[in-house]
Amino acid sequence: MLIHPWDAAREDAEWQQWLAVHDFGQLAVNGPPGEPPFVQPLHFAYDPERGEAVTHLARPNPLWGALETNPDVLLSVVDDYAYVPGPWQADPGVPSEHGVPTSFYAAVQLRCRAHLVDDPAEKAALLDRQVGHFQPEGGSARVTVGEEPYGRMLSGIRGVRLEVTGVRAKFKYAGKRTTQVQDRIAGRLADRDGPGDAAAREHLLRRQRA
Repeated sequence: MLIHPWDAAREDAEWQQWLAVHDFGQLAVNGPPGEPPFVQPLHFAYDPERGEAVTHLARPNPLWGALETNPDVLLSVVDDYAYVPGPWQADPGVPSEHGVPTSFYAAVQLRCRAHLVDDPAEKAALLDRQVGHFQPEGGSARVTVGEEPYGRMLSGIRGVRLEVTGVRAKFKYAGKRTTQVQDRIAGRLADRDGPGDAAAREHLLRRQRA
């Protein structure tokens, strides 16, 4: 992923706060020689204090052999994207039809070392962490080995701890454009109000203020 200086995260808190609420991504795992990578969509819970993300997958999932062979993986998350028509980006004094269209988006890529979790008690603790992230208000029973309702299901899954070894974060929101052009784009996004436009506009204005 190419990251220009004007698109880079300003500080770790920027991407960490974004990742806390964008917790669905794709796990890319190196495939066997001559084969493409495995790419697995999944929910995960990222813990900045531990420097890891946790998730789980069904035991029949075909990527386990590849993970055991090479545990170095990439967890990729992309969201808050919007298409920006060329005329919106035209510089002052330039014909609007000469503006260059682009895409706005936020993206975080976590390079990780995967640790597989098969011990039943450790899997139960991992699941409690994941459910606690997605359901902080509670409402579900705790996962306890050998007890209903989830204990008997533990054998059907494997847990994954993703130890983060590197981070690449990008917030592509007209960072190299003049304030005048940024304000125009923000106004057009508000007027269009399509899917993703409000989130993209907020990123643009937040980074402009910073």
